[in-house]
Amino acid sequence: MSDEVLTEVRDKVLLITINRPDQRNAVNAAVAEGIGRALERLDEDDDLLLGIITGAGKGFCAGMDLKAFVAGERPWYEDRGFAGIAQRAAEKPLIAAIEGFAVAGGLEIALACDLIVAAEGAKLGIPEVKRSLVAAGGALLRLPRLLPPAVAMEMALTGDPLLAERAYELGMVNALAEPGSALAAAFELAERITPNAPLGIIGSKRILVESVDWPAAEFFERQEKISGPIFDSEDAREGATAFAEKRAPQWKGR
Repeated sequence: MSDEVLTEVRDKVLLITINRPDQRNAVNAAVAEGIGRALERLDEDDDLLLGIITGAGKGFCAGMDLKAFVAGERPWYEDRGFAGIAQRAAEKPLIAAIEGFAVAGGLEIALACDLIVAAEGAKLGIPEVKRSLVAAGGALLRLPRLLPPAVAMEMALTGDPLLAERAYELGMVNALAEPGSALAAAFELAERITPNAPLGIIGSKRILVESVDWPAAEFFERQEKISGPIFDSEDAREGATAFAEKRAPQWKGR
């Protein structure tokens, strides 16, 4: 793992930190590989339930490293795409913890996560049009699903950012934090998730993500293929038994 992406395990959470504060955590090839490999580790380690992605220093991420791009670097990692996350994230939930700014590809990293925690005053934007570029790392797909279409269109065409407070009002941000406290707030959110059953967590995320383009007539049939094995699992029986016995369940992930 490159020093430009740091990982740390805290209980059942994998903390992933983009560590280029002097470059505003801009994404180069090393960052893309580092994030991609961290997500592989998250999904492969049965002791981990979710990941948190954040940036070192005063901001989350300023997007693609344009100097590296001009020099010939391509900040993609295998089939995960830009920044090692934009096209294929993780099977397990991801929380973005944003301080200061998440712009261009930086916002696209956050949008590839499942939940967003942002510090008050943080700027969230896709200014690519100001550089004769297009927000091609997923923002144009995901923003219209999270925001009113007119707001998403305004962000894409003007390049102007939203403040975190406005994004929270519109439902794009799950929680606001005082400046300097976004990571702590993300761990607080994680603590509400990690006591739950691993199979239920992964299955619920998978259904929510995949069902976006399912035909309504096929929804329950397709859902059953994912949910059926979970209902038949040892953990499902443990959850019901623990509830009846008024005790904490002991999950085994099977």
